[in-house]
Amino acid sequence: MQVPFPPELLQRASAIRLLALDVDGTLTDGRLWFAEDGRELKVFHVRDGLGLRQIQRHGIKVAMITARVSHALALRAQELGVEQLYQGRDDKRACLVEIARAVNLPLSACAMVGDDLPDIAAMRASGLAVAVADAHPWATAAAHWSTQRPGGQGAVREVCDLLLHAHGAASIERERWQ
Repeated sequence: MQVPFPPELLQRASAIRLLALDVDGTLTDGRLWFAEDGRELKVFHVRDGLGLRQIQRHGIKVAMITARVSHALALRAQELGVEQLYQGRDDKRACLVEIARAVNLPLSACAMVGDDLPDIAAMRASGLAVAVADAHPWATAAAHWSTQRPGGQGAVREVCDLLLHAHGAASIERERWQ
């Protein structure tokens, strides 16, 4: 875990009330898996899921935005209690604006985590832009911060840990599990 976080990053993260996530390349490693019958398979990291549950417990909403449509993602979002799931959305910036309006938040209170070119406009519109470690260089250049772990391998958990620290909830979560 990347602690301590820089003070300016913690300050920016303390204003975040909604974490928006790209899916392929961020919540997954970006590879597309297809079974012989054509079904798409996705692999999610369990630590990312726990981190998402933790931040939700502390009042931070979670949204998932993806250009693809996946039944596996819908199941994962439901399992994690993520109500803001937007599939088949190519314009992620417009989608982030829509989500922010729906939950009555300014974009400055929204974080966007991404890995590639379709995520950049939403990242730039958000109050906190995060790129996963293996993001395309242009996405990394648009970020306020980059994770140490690549997409699908615990990167989202790092962002959740950042938010927990910034909101003063990391010690509460640590104690909860001891």
